[in-house]
Amino acid sequence: MEHYYYLGLDLFTLSFPLLRSFEPKLQYWRKWPGLFVGIAVMATVFIIWDAIFTANGVWGFNPRYLTGPKLFHLPIEEWLFFLVVPYSCVFIYEALRYYVRRDVLGKVARPLSIALIVVLLVVGMLHIDRIYTAITFLSTAAMLALHVFVLKSPYLGRFYLGYAVSLIPFFLVNGILTGWLLDEPIVWYNNAENLGIRMNTIPIEDSQYLLFFLLLTITFYERPLKREHGDLPPVGQP
Repeated sequence: MEHYYYLGLDLFTLSFPLLRSFEPKLQYWRKWPGLFVGIAVMATVFIIWDAIFTANGVWGFNPRYLTGPKLFHLPIEEWLFFLVVPYSCVFIYEALRYYVRRDVLGKVARPLSIALIVVLLVVGMLHIDRIYTAITFLSTAAMLALHVFVLKSPYLGRFYLGYAVSLIPFFLVNGILTGWLLDEPIVWYNNAENLGIRMNTIPIEDSQYLLFFLLLTITFYERPLKREHGDLPPVGQP
């Protein structure tokens, strides 16, 4: 059964959001076109990134917990990760947008983004020799800068709320992937290529990795919707 652990985590992550996708209030399934474009763009970027990092020993996968099939040297479970995680995280983002009508982080989204950009740039440049830290932090800073200064995205407050809540299942699923509750990690990391700071078993870089790939997905998810953001009228009112 150990060979199905990573696959089981993928299916567990997808299960509830997929079952609730057809719920009449959210109608998440109606937003699939933009969602799957976003996932496709994100997955193209991150699978290439993943394959290069795996080939260079930045991280790797424990065959003890894999079913076996690989594509471009990445286990099939890792390919599924880039479908089920953004699908589930964007579901959280959408559910929060529906149920939390007030844009509680709207006013702080821009200064928070600018502060994050500065911190990520400084840490990334100071640790340019650590490839996971440098690429993750600098890429995330660039993505945030694009949204703040070029796109001027009105949904950043909503995004931060969704991201913050997504960190809860992230700590559960990614914690298990990195060795929490297991004899060995499913995904191992070369600490010479990161800061060596762990949140339980999770490298701190993974939190920014999640922010980057989720924001990239949301960028394309929101484009075809062309909807209002900020504070919304109560449920049931136009």
